[in-house]
Amino acid sequence: MLKIILFSLFSIVTINAQEVKTDTISKGDTQGNMKYNYKQLIIPAVLIGYGFIGLESDQIKNFNSEIKEEVNEHIDEKITIDDFSQYAPAVAVYALNAAGIKGKNNLKDRSIILVTSYIIMSTAVLSLKSITKVPRPDGSSNNSFPSGHTATAFAGAEFLWQEYKDKSIWYGISGYVVATGTGLFRIYNDRHWLTDVAAGAGIGILSTKVAYWINPYIKKKLFNTKEKNTTTLLTPFYNGKQLGCGLVINF
Repeated sequence: MLKIILFSLFSIVTINAQEVKTDTISKGDTQGNMKYNYKQLIIPAVLIGYGFIGLESDQIKNFNSEIKEEVNEHIDEKITIDDFSQYAPAVAVYALNAAGIKGKNNLKDRSIILVTSYIIMSTAVLSLKSITKVPRPDGSSNNSFPSGHTATAFAGAEFLWQEYKDKSIWYGISGYVVATGTGLFRIYNDRHWLTDVAAGAGIGILSTKVAYWINPYIKKKLFNTKEKNTTTLLTPFYNGKQLGCGLVINF
């Protein structure tokens, strides 16, 4: 199981690395958003396709069951880090910007893109959960397909990739490593089948790609304002009893 998922991660990173050179940029787009490129659909389409085929394929269902048995045999205690790691790649984008490492877009534009991605992703995930009604491995409910945690993590990983791939591909790779780990923990914690995780990953990646493609239209139709400089300041504080961070945004 681990070898299969690691191979999938390697494939994602390899093809995404090639996109650094092949992404088409609109000349008049000061934010550097991508034009549509069908090659970018290959990975999410394969992942989503595998998940859907697994809904009916007895062979894949048996493979899911074998993974579940293997996991249950070697695991004594669940680790719920996936509840937090699903958000880590997206949060990293804002943390890097706050640290002075600028990404592709300013605060306003990247936030619009992220919200758009989450809306697309959440709509797809919740709709499929209500339609497919796949039982979870632990039997707790019938909304296993696809994995929402994994979709959220991979949407954030693609978001991190798009914002920072021109700075260094290692930012994006680290995001995908965390997202893959989130998917593995969903299986580890007996909350999802491998097919749920695969479909969730594909939906997450695709949602963010679509969000970047349609962002110029959203800005034009819903946010038809002149571009302004935006300053973000993240300041940690400790008053002797409480530890936290203050966020100041100047539009």
